[in-house]
Amino acid sequence: MSDEHQARALGCAGHALVKTPNLDALAATGVRFRNAVTPSPICVPARACFATGKYVHQIRHWDNAMPYDGRTPGWGHALQSLGVPVEAIGKLHYRAEGDRAGFDAEHIPMMVADGVGMVWGSVRSAEERLVPGSRMLGDYIGPGYSKYNRYDDSVVARTERWLAENGNGAQPWCLFVGLVAPHFPLVVPQKWFDLYPADRMPPAKLHPEDGHPRHPWVELQNAVMDTDRQFRGDWERKAAKSSYYGLCSFLDQNVGRILDALDAEGLRGNTTVVYTSDHGDNVGARGLWGKSNMYDESVAVPLIVSGPGIQPGHCDTPVSLIDLSATIASHFGTSIQGDLPGRSLYEIASGQADMNRAVVSEYHAVGAVSGAFMLRTGRWKYIRYVGFEPELFDLEGDPEESRNLAGDPAYLAVLESFDRRLSEICDADAVDRQAHADQAELIDSFGGPNAAFTLGARGATPAPAPES
Repeated sequence: MSDEHQARALGCAGHALVKTPNLDALAATGVRFRNAVTPSPICVPARACFATGKYVHQIRHWDNAMPYDGRTPGWGHALQSLGVPVEAIGKLHYRAEGDRAGFDAEHIPMMVADGVGMVWGSVRSAEERLVPGSRMLGDYIGPGYSKYNRYDDSVVARTERWLAENGNGAQPWCLFVGLVAPHFPLVVPQKWFDLYPADRMPPAKLHPEDGHPRHPWVELQNAVMDTDRQFRGDWERKAAKSSYYGLCSFLDQNVGRILDALDAEGLRGNTTVVYTSDHGDNVGARGLWGKSNMYDESVAVPLIVSGPGIQPGHCDTPVSLIDLSATIASHFGTSIQGDLPGRSLYEIASGQADMNRAVVSEYHAVGAVSGAFMLRTGRWKYIRYVGFEPELFDLEGDPEESRNLAGDPAYLAVLESFDRRLSEICDADAVDRQAHADQAELIDSFGGPNAAFTLGARGATPAPAPES
């Protein structure tokens, strides 16, 4: 699992610039799910949902100050109950080492800062919330070598050693590897930066300066960071894109190293490999950077499954990381405890494409004055913003999500049908109230908003020291 990898930023997804030969080769030997989404477009809630196989509103890990601590059983616990060795290397973004989070061992894990995470972001009132003084993407953007790059190097080296030492054991095992790239800071070694010259960077899509106003909810959410306005000039905006795409290729190299290690140990023939990311990145679309909204740049994720008995090809049925959670458990012949909305990806891929299947994402984190909920099928995407007008997109006719159809009387029946479908999954207004209440309680536990504003990283979570 990488971090913040836009689903479109893959060679096998048809991106005009991005070079990802190792991921392309993996996709060629397996199934690429072309309509996969995250259950929440921000790190901590997405990873808590992935750990448990449940929606955000089921587990109430609303934001980056409410990290997973293992109290809700997940796929890792299900494997442990069978005696299957299950370990993790790299980024988890859970609460803390020592929590019973479903792993027998956690090697060089990246957890939330100080075990509490981004508490300042839990203050969501437009009048009270904190506007950080520092730039989310980092002070410097461009070629170089960041602590995140070094951390990924150490994660891959530890994975190579783990496979050499443990891969050929007598019983099946499960290893989770968490890589950081292409998450900001947007710094990448020179060779990868140079793959994407500034004059080849595509223009911004649907930028407000070009006459494309943002939805009011999105405008308010973005106002907390407003990264696009903080660039030092168009040259730096282009450098940010060069760095992001360079980090995608840097990530691809690291995936290649892990696959080579599997080959070196003779494990590829009997090992199932899954590649995905926790959410995407806007990369300048609509003048937005980072994630935190329901457009495909942010909410769609890459998802590739390759292994013995898996027929190569693609699957267009909409799926979620919650389905991947169910798949990991079912792969070993078990299931996660509780009310689970997900299904095995093996079952989904082996059947006919079900374009009416709905997948859900929700957002209650930094910048959001109210909850946002997405329900999408193969053709339609419906976004419900509590207290604001909704959005409706025909992804078949408008894959760039440029025309909101929610106000068009011709689509009223479609809009109402999706509103009903969402209400069958959750009461959006009640969920929004619960999220605000839980966050208010959290803020009070730290001494109120002024104390909360002092807690948590303003941008990227600090990386742990590499293993010696």
